[in-house]
Amino acid sequence: MSRHPANAWSACLLGLAAAASLVAGCAMRTPPSPQAFRQQSVGHLGLASPWRSGELPTEAVQDNWLSTFGDVQLDALVAEALAHNPDLRAAAARVDQAAGQLALARGAQRPSLSLLGTGGIKMSDMSSALSGLMALMSWELDLWGALRYGSAAASASLVAAQSELEFSRQSLAATTAKAWFTAAQTRLEAQTADRMVGVSEHLLRMVVTRRSVGIANDQEVAQASAGLSDQRDRLAQARLAHQSALRALETLLGRYPAAELTARTDLPPVPGPVPAGLPLQMLERRPDLIAAERRVAAAFNRVGQAKAAALPGIRLTANLGYLDSDVVALKKDFENPTGGAGAKLLMPIDINGTLAAQVAIVTAQQQEAVAQYVQMALRAVADVETALAAAQTLTEREGHLRELVAAQSTALRLAQAAYEVGKRDLRSVEQERLILYQAQVQLLRVRCDQLTQRVNLHLALGGSFERGAAVSH
Repeated sequence: MSRHPANAWSACLLGLAAAASLVAGCAMRTPPSPQAFRQQSVGHLGLASPWRSGELPTEAVQDNWLSTFGDVQLDALVAEALAHNPDLRAAAARVDQAAGQLALARGAQRPSLSLLGTGGIKMSDMSSALSGLMALMSWELDLWGALRYGSAAASASLVAAQSELEFSRQSLAATTAKAWFTAAQTRLEAQTADRMVGVSEHLLRMVVTRRSVGIANDQEVAQASAGLSDQRDRLAQARLAHQSALRALETLLGRYPAAELTARTDLPPVPGPVPAGLPLQMLERRPDLIAAERRVAAAFNRVGQAKAAALPGIRLTANLGYLDSDVVALKKDFENPTGGAGAKLLMPIDINGTLAAQVAIVTAQQQEAVAQYVQMALRAVADVETALAAAQTLTEREGHLRELVAAQSTALRLAQAAYEVGKRDLRSVEQERLILYQAQVQLLRVRCDQLTQRVNLHLALGGSFERGAAVSH
């Protein structure tokens, strides 16, 4: 220990400053830029070309897609889901955890300071304790960048967690919108099913009346009764489907799933064409792909950290304190305050292969992260192409079903006219009405599927339901 603590303390500070200069001069490898990484990993897919399914405007993808449906109640439901959904709160907690890990990684790059105090109460002449206060400082020099690699990895992981939170928000908004449309569709379907039950009951009464006058037989009555039972079963299924849709939506909102929410009484029209941009632009803006790319960057830095951990390390230490005692006589040349400084050299020797194994593990993890990114990119491209192809098919089906509904409406009108002049009986009119209702249900389902696919397309393209919510990295 130094006899001149003030000089020792000054020398220690000068040594720390010199070490800081040394550390600043040590360069570390940086991962490829996001643009370079995308080119290396998925450049062979030709993502700079337009989408293959359908001809859509190639202008940049627009945010704020939720407003295109013009549904104020849907806007309020999405806001409620964002405020109360437990899955979203879990994702936000993961962001806080990642931020804490980054703070720890950055803190490890700085000197640490501890205070040690000791003292006691004198109970007798023979009981006395040494008292005093001591400051202890320690600093691990980041000679090879191990700490900086760790900090860079934690920073990339934080961006990944933030991006995952944003994608969770977008997914929650999309799921809420689809659940809201499904609730409306099942409500309308249940109403149609109820009307079909009414028609079947009327048919059964007519057949029973016809049998009573000798026009119909027991077989026709049995057939009408079976038809009524079938329609009542369909109604029960439709009501259960509507209740299930409401409970699913209430669960998303964080409410008790009591199926008490009132769905809208119609389906909104499908908004106009969506600017789809290019596949490469989709990779640049989708938060889940940004998160996957940042996980690759974090894995890259962890490889550098593992390699640097196998190299020699230096830890600087310093202390400054004041000691006193009522009984114990300190040395004559002891001076207060007292202090000192030193350094420790750590030379890892990998005789058991653990350091090499750690490098191999994180290298494999980096390769896994790259493979997962490529897989996610392919799946994201498929999501868009599938949504575009489905939208085309549903548009065609909607046209055919509208023609079917129109034709069946004409058939029902003609059947009613024939009944009024005595050319057809009422039973055939009611049967035509049932066929019309069935066609209307098919059209209703296709219209709901169109809205669902539109939401899927927005989510797949990376468009946010809000304005300007894209995550930068």
